[in-house]
Amino acid sequence: MKLFWAIAVGAAAGGVSRFYLAAAIQQRLGSTFPWGTLAINITGSLLLGFLLRYALATPAISLELRAMLTVGFCGGYTTFSSYSYETMVLLEDGEIGRAAVYSLGSVALALLATFAGFVLARELLAFRQRF
Repeated sequence: MKLFWAIAVGAAAGGVSRFYLAAAIQQRLGSTFPWGTLAINITGSLLLGFLLRYALATPAISLELRAMLTVGFCGGYTTFSSYSYETMVLLEDGEIGRAAVYSLGSVALALLATFAGFVLARELLAFRQRF
């Protein structure tokens, strides 16, 4: 039951964070391109890559905390279903070039961000071992 609530709390926090951050980015950059969702997918990938690599390499993070942060928060925060929908809207509107840039950019940048999360976690683990 503890694990259930950890995931639920994390998902609620992730969903609320996604809503407000994506809206703030979209409001600031305009509505001609889904910048908010793109930013969420990239930062969510970075965070998930970091958290999983770090959490699995150290006993300092409990199963409940790891589930809350990864399955819960990152699951509630990332917006791949929104990405799919927004790509289809761009395609339906005849914006094939924008849809291609958005689709390929989302995948490539999310993979790059996940890799960066791995690197950051590895560096933090190495730093902790020195002290």
